[in-house]
Amino acid sequence: MTGRAKPPPPLTAAYLEAAALHYLERFASSRANLRRVLLTKARRSQAHWGGEREEALALIEALMVRLVGLGYLNDTAYAEMKTASLARRGGSRRGIQATLAAKGVAAETVQQALATFDPEAEQAAALALARRRRLGPFRPAATRAAHRLRDLGVLARAGFPHEIARAVIDAVAAEDREEMA
Repeated sequence: MTGRAKPPPPLTAAYLEAAALHYLERFASSRANLRRVLLTKARRSQAHWGGEREEALALIEALMVRLVGLGYLNDTAYAEMKTASLARRGGSRRGIQATLAAKGVAAETVQQALATFDPEAEQAAALALARRRRLGPFRPAATRAAHRLRDLGVLARAGFPHEIARAVIDAVAAEDREEMA
């Protein structure tokens, strides 16, 4: 083995379609995110083989229209799925908004996906994060008081409102945890 990287394939519609389908087999994606992935592949290919950026953009846009038409790309379904997934893992409303915005999902689509994310759901998400990170009521009783401010800070940096963070961290007994859930 010479240590040289294998050159990228020449930029064709078939190559871009295969790359897009391979990516979508492994990951759920928004339109903007898949477009970014394909632009990176096109840039690498054109850096090696040459070609015009406009040609790559035209191929990518045609492919995007085709994938949306086939139902492989749906930003609304992606936003709803990602919102539910992040909420289960302990994502706050603000954190979920930021994640979806970074993936290129339109603001109105994000708002639609977050329509069911009420304060009870946000409290359940905060509790899930506390459980996963062993904060507040999930910390050994002997060290809870010493770590209270740190635990509140973890939830605040995750984007939870102070009232919800305080309610989760200051929950005393298992009955309080069950009541919050």
